[in-house]
Amino acid sequence: MSVSTDPKLIEEFLTRGVEAIYPDVDLLRKKLMSGERLRAYQGFDPTGPYLHVGHAIGIRALRILQQLGHEVVFLVGDFTAMIGDPDKDTTRDMLTEEQILKNMEGWKEQATQLINFEGENPVQFKRNSEWLKDLKLPDILGLMSKTTLQRTIERDLFDRRLKAEDPIKLHEILYPLMQGYDSVAMEVDIEIGGSDQTFNMLTGRTLSKAYLNKEKFVRTNKMMNAPDSITMSKTKGNGINLSDSSEDIYGKAMSYNDSEIINGFELLTEVPLSEIDEMKKEIENGVNPMEFKKKMAFEIVRIIKGDDAAKKGQDNFATVIQSKDKPDKIEELKPSSYDIVTVLIEAGFCKSKGDARRTIEGGGVRVNDEKIEDIEIDIKKSDVVQKGKRFFVKVK
Repeated sequence: MSVSTDPKLIEEFLTRGVEAIYPDVDLLRKKLMSGERLRAYQGFDPTGPYLHVGHAIGIRALRILQQLGHEVVFLVGDFTAMIGDPDKDTTRDMLTEEQILKNMEGWKEQATQLINFEGENPVQFKRNSEWLKDLKLPDILGLMSKTTLQRTIERDLFDRRLKAEDPIKLHEILYPLMQGYDSVAMEVDIEIGGSDQTFNMLTGRTLSKAYLNKEKFVRTNKMMNAPDSITMSKTKGNGINLSDSSEDIYGKAMSYNDSEIINGFELLTEVPLSEIDEMKKEIENGVNPMEFKKKMAFEIVRIIKGDDAAKKGQDNFATVIQSKDKPDKIEELKPSSYDIVTVLIEAGFCKSKGDARRTIEGGGVRVNDEKIEDIEIDIKKSDVVQKGKRFFVKVK
């Protein structure tokens, strides 16, 4: 496989959405310009069923390396998910294998919108249980001997929990070593991940040097909050998900605060940075940011779903949200049962009975323009059921 040294693509990889590069950006630039074929990966723990646009920052970076001809791995952390990456507040629940398999079942399809698992240089789809499940106690003790307890508890979230006197369970300390060992098992040259993963990825650098005498580069990505101003989370499900409809992605993007527009352009779109700088100046000079936000929302949908879908999301927002009218064409549904909960689930508006119940109780459902609060009501044929401001279905 031939490797490209296209300086424009390389600079985009080294700069766009980048928080930091270890050990040094100039060393990585030199490595990428050498023409040597490198192996790179990003890992994703299946703690929830949806990949979101925060993950897309790293996936798009992987795509650049794929375009340059490097070997790229999309790694599902199915084994590390059983441990759970330590949370800043509390111990995560250990997931069962059944939960993990259910969570990850749609991931490849979601990621395919951004990278190619087929073709001349296909991205490899791997699971870290392939090697981690075979580690024996002597192997784990060997891993533990490569770092110190002092170094581990320096991690910001451990330090925070120690100061708050919140418990840290011993299995949590193993997580950085397990993630770090992924780099050893795959003999990678580059790891990509969110800046919240810096400690774990640098642990992988330490282990790569110890086991392979190999320099591993780390690219940490800037973090993008969800529209609710909380960090996007698979567990919380509060992000703009790659599986969302074009209308939902556009609508969620439009709910960002104006202060996030520039970040959104840099991290979630491919609009040239020079254009983003011009927009930033215009906003600072008092230009109404609404048109820029619409452009940001359009570009986010376009990256994931394509031009036609972005236009559809834009038109739906203008019709349903801004004019507060129903869309010209409302999809029809013949439900298996005519209770409101079944209609909401089978229309795809809610993921479960519990989700439907919470949505109704929260005042988010209307039938024929009337807000409902009773989860037991039955729906009649020709009723129009509405969830929120954007989702309509006509029952037949």
